[in-house]
Amino acid sequence: MESVIDRACAAALYVEGDAALDTGASLLAAAPEADAEAHRRGEEFVRRAWDRGWHPADLVRHVRHELDERRAALAATLIAAETARYAELPPRWRRQLAELPAPVPRNRPDRFRYAGDLLELYRLLLRLPAIEPVGPPPGAAADHLHRPPAADEPRMLTRIRALLAKAEATGFPEEAEALTTKAQELMARHSVDEALLAARTRSRETPGACRIGVEPPYESAQAVLLDAVASANRCRAVWNDDLRFTTVVGFEPDLDAVELLFTSLLVQGTAAMTRAEAGQRAGGRKRTKTFRQAFLMGYAQRLGRRLADGAERATAEADAAADGGDGGTGGGLLPVLAARDVAVTDTAERMFPRTTTTRLRGVSDLDGWTHGTEAADRARVGGGGGSRRGPDGEIMA
Repeated sequence: MESVIDRACAAALYVEGDAALDTGASLLAAAPEADAEAHRRGEEFVRRAWDRGWHPADLVRHVRHELDERRAALAATLIAAETARYAELPPRWRRQLAELPAPVPRNRPDRFRYAGDLLELYRLLLRLPAIEPVGPPPGAAADHLHRPPAADEPRMLTRIRALLAKAEATGFPEEAEALTTKAQELMARHSVDEALLAARTRSRETPGACRIGVEPPYESAQAVLLDAVASANRCRAVWNDDLRFTTVVGFEPDLDAVELLFTSLLVQGTAAMTRAEAGQRAGGRKRTKTFRQAFLMGYAQRLGRRLADGAERATAEADAAADGGDGGTGGGLLPVLAARDVAVTDTAERMFPRTTTTRLRGVSDLDGWTHGTEAADRARVGGGGGSRRGPDGEIMA
């Protein structure tokens, strides 16, 4: 049985073209007794992907982009089977596994086509590049899988998720603004509390990292928005446009905040863009891809300024409260936050020693830009104003 699989892989995986895939698929389709071993071979390819730094969500996203949704679901099926062998998984892995596509039935729609899908997927997995590892791999020692959560952390994250879910669901911009503002305030307060607790207990916790998908269309605008959210939450973001993700470096509570807020703001921005397009069409003006690109870029740029302002205010208020709480001696919070900022920067620079700063251009629809900045005002997360910035952005890649 193994010789059939070896011959099929040799025929299909190392030679370009559909003819090679057809040859390998014919060999597998004619050998039903080799099915189980063929899938174990696929799980081995998945296991090698973990060794190269990939995570489940990264892998499915890459397969979807390079091949299609059908092969992405097949990859998810192999991922689920491979990760079932581990007694313990990192929390972020568990969340990603819960969001995988549903498993694919074997040999559908027929043995030949299914075998061809397997081999084309294996060909892609075989050629995966190595990427920077983020977080512990599956099977790591249990004490490395997660830090002990703060006493109120689960309840705090539940409240933040609930606020953002309401902000996404409401049709009233003012209500969405109030809900999102409250969520950001809770995030900032939680981050400061974690920093002070770590300082008091002399915690040895170090910055970690996570990857967040940044996929077409309008990926440059998404990357700008994600960079702004990361900066406001004391993280650093590095965009890999070739592989369609951004790596965010920071302490774990701040990484959680970035994931939650970015996802919510993207949902809110997309909904606002849809409403703006409907208004433009009602006025007799046809909107295009350039309108949508300009809208989201304006939305991201304006939110970036507002997020930065909100972060500065939250830090100042927390520092003032800390000064009042220690008899006016002061000086306790800002050095703690500065030390964490240095640790995050050092970690990001070790992980990515050769990043470049890219200026993004190409916004050519003034209506889209204006509507996007207005939508950012309605979704602002820290209150207060911010100066307008032109339709150029800089981002680390």
